[in-house]
Amino acid sequence: MARPRGFDEQEVLEAASATFWLKGYEATSTRDLVKSTGLTQPSLYNAFGDKRGLYLRALEHYLDCTLRERIRRFESTVPPAQAITGFFDETIERSVADPHKRGCMLVNSALEISSEDEAFRKLVATEIAEIREFFYRCLVAAQKGGAIAATVSSADAATHLLATVLGMRVLARVDPQREVLTSAAATALALLGLPAIPAKHGGV
Repeated sequence: MARPRGFDEQEVLEAASATFWLKGYEATSTRDLVKSTGLTQPSLYNAFGDKRGLYLRALEHYLDCTLRERIRRFESTVPPAQAITGFFDETIERSVADPHKRGCMLVNSALEISSEDEAFRKLVATEIAEIREFFYRCLVAAQKGGAIAATVSSADAATHLLATVLGMRVLARVDPQREVLTSAAATALALLGLPAIPAKHGGV
């Protein structure tokens, strides 16, 4: 019989993911998690196993609410070429609007992975591969539809876009300047004949 829970699991995961995202896995203490979630340590670990288990659940929650949501939204609402540009544009906006310079929790996780934690490594690798697959699907569709020329293989182009966006997310942790991030994205998009990122006016 499942244990009754006196808390909202989604709210706890939201609070835990925000804490891990800000401080990183290693630097986040149990005390930090107790404070942010409002639960006691026994309650947290009874529900999620341990710190690692909670982190994996928190990362899944983050991905569902951010990366996966964005991919679904762009693929379902705009043409494929514009979906790629929109993804980069939103990445830039999220980066420059974040006062805490948190970057991307997935990319931050990749930088913290222990070579001994195979399950953790596999989760991160799978999600990063999903970004590449999103780019790949959009590129194939855009080339078939005539929106962009097939001057480069879709597989190679998708890998190039993935490397670009991962690099941008690392920069966002250090010095998220709009001009630098936009320049990195604009060059990658222009090389593939993809739409340019819309110009921003009034400092927005």
